[in-house]
Amino acid sequence: MTHHNQAQLFARAAEFASRTALIDLNGQYTYQQLLDASAGAATGLLAGADDLQEDRVAFLVPSGFDYVATQWGIWRAGGIAVPLAVSHPRPELEYVITDADAATVVVHPEFAERLRPIAQELDLRFILTTDLLTGAAAPLPEVDAGRRAMILYTSGTTGKPKGVVSTHDNIQAQVTALISAWGWTPDDHILHVLPLHHTHGIINVLTCALWSGAICQMLPGFKADEVWLRFIDSDLTLFMAVPTIYNRLIAAWEVASVAEKEAMAAACARFRLMVSGSAALPVSVLEQWEAISGQRLLERYGMTEIGMALSNPLYGERVPGFVGSPLPTVEIRLVDDNGQVVTVDGTPGEIQVKGPNVFLEYWRRPEATAEAFQDGWFRTGDTAVRENSIYRILGRNSVDIIKTGGYKVSALEIEETLRTHPNIQECAVVGIADPKWGERVCVALVLKPDHQLTLEDLRDWAKERLAPYKVPADMQLVADLPRNAMGKVTKPEVKKLFEVEN
Repeated sequence: MTHHNQAQLFARAAEFASRTALIDLNGQYTYQQLLDASAGAATGLLAGADDLQEDRVAFLVPSGFDYVATQWGIWRAGGIAVPLAVSHPRPELEYVITDADAATVVVHPEFAERLRPIAQELDLRFILTTDLLTGAAAPLPEVDAGRRAMILYTSGTTGKPKGVVSTHDNIQAQVTALISAWGWTPDDHILHVLPLHHTHGIINVLTCALWSGAICQMLPGFKADEVWLRFIDSDLTLFMAVPTIYNRLIAAWEVASVAEKEAMAAACARFRLMVSGSAALPVSVLEQWEAISGQRLLERYGMTEIGMALSNPLYGERVPGFVGSPLPTVEIRLVDDNGQVVTVDGTPGEIQVKGPNVFLEYWRRPEATAEAFQDGWFRTGDTAVRENSIYRILGRNSVDIIKTGGYKVSALEIEETLRTHPNIQECAVVGIADPKWGERVCVALVLKPDHQLTLEDLRDWAKERLAPYKVPADMQLVADLPRNAMGKVTKPEVKKLFEVEN
């Protein structure tokens, strides 16, 4: 396989030098400013070395120019970017930094005190963005596009998150397929409200925009009123979000005045495309949003390991409840429980994927990597059916993956944490269908004798140890968890405890 240079992203940026690349809370920045700052960052990271040679650089930087300049700097120095989540508490940050075996931690001053103790404990190089992004640039290495570029952490079924390794080639394949499928041009202007430690925010929004010479306007998080204001005040052409966000935008629209609603509708009419992903889009949300905005959301399907795989069309009918057909260069097959390729429409099978978009490996987990493939096809663990050449997702093969607010969460990982609570004897976590979040995290608890626990106390405790979207929304106290003859907890029975209430 012939590998080109990873520099294509940066060569393209040079062609767009004088154009606006980014807008954040501090101002707007050109592609040239991004190239200059990232070259300085790369030089600072190299600290006299010729090439970082795939050293891992973990970075915790809020959404904005500094995030992108840091990410590009890591790539241009020959390092592997390991983005950390601003929403994660210390134990989760520490896990990622340790598992990735990061040599360097880059942090924005706002989060310095969250990471400094970890860096000191692990004896890592610790750099503030304020120091890194102001340095002068020296010559940078040529980095082969077949090299590792990024590690994103995903919650697998087996508890602790695994590091998904993408090469520069993988990223380029993911990005160019989307640019061609969704018609990106330098005239596009996208509003970015998504987390920057997931594929959706990093690849679909940020990197597609910058590859295209478009403008990416970045907000540090999602607030419905702020997003509506940006819709009205900016010449936006694109918006991508998770169903939960569209739900909240609808809720904000519902309480607006008649005049405000008119302005909101007029603003939405200027968009050429709005996309929904990371969780199943309820048809009711698609219909409500279309009634309000005149925009039929384009639903697509992807995951950390493959980027995007299936998409509804830019032009042509977008069928509610379906995620469309394969993207350019992406091959898809469905495989039934007997390992046979499904040939008949309407027959369910596991989605398996092949193409230049598919990740290289799980970081330092050769067994898990080998298990993830069947005859060279990546096994997604998602079940779908094909009808008239378009696909409908039926759900996870495993009950232990909960999709909430656009995040995939491992029930086993949450259970491991909850079991460390002094009052909890045993627990089982399940996802219960929820119109707002997709699924909400629910837990059945067996308490230790003579101990008590309220949901409020449990949530306060869990917030110190788990990312916000992993904190249980609901709990039921039980004398015993339902188990099968083998002593294994039967999750469908646990779900019934919560489904009664609805």
